[in-house]
Amino acid sequence: MIATQKDNREEMFPLVDEEGNIIGAATRGECHNGSKRLHPVVHLHVFNSRGELYLQKRPQWKDIQPGRWDTAVGGHVDLGESVEMALRREAEEELCLTGFTPERLPHYVFESDRERELVFPHRCTYDGEIRPSAETDGGRFWNTTEIHEAMGKGFFTPNFESEYKRLFGNEPDTLL
Repeated sequence: MIATQKDNREEMFPLVDEEGNIIGAATRGECHNGSKRLHPVVHLHVFNSRGELYLQKRPQWKDIQPGRWDTAVGGHVDLGESVEMALRREAEEELCLTGFTPERLPHYVFESDRERELVFPHRCTYDGEIRPSAETDGGRFWNTTEIHEAMGKGFFTPNFESEYKRLFGNEPDTLL
């Protein structure tokens, strides 16, 4: 880990309505300071052919939920970028992941005490090599039993737990 690494608070994000239409722009700092300005993000749930789900560990330098396990790929849509472009950029930056076929899942609004995000989740099945970058603190595949046993115990980000329940329910065999 690079001790001086941190999120760029001046990075520009589009502001959107609940359908994803761009209505303005703001900095990362403005979006994450409790203003609740709705901004788009992408998530990619990466499964292997055994039905295990890859999760990344967020590095300690992140401004939101440091040190917790989270969706394999997650990131902001930059100003001027499409959801598809952001998804592929983030997958390559975080996991060196290319050549996957994403399936788009229903979008939704996630709200915490600090921010509101319009989340565009996707899933894919991928058995190739995954090489976590310095943007993460590593990662691994989790089976459904491990995920269900760790839920609600502070291992995962609230975003991940909420999305997991929303998309996959509470039954382990609904993942594939």
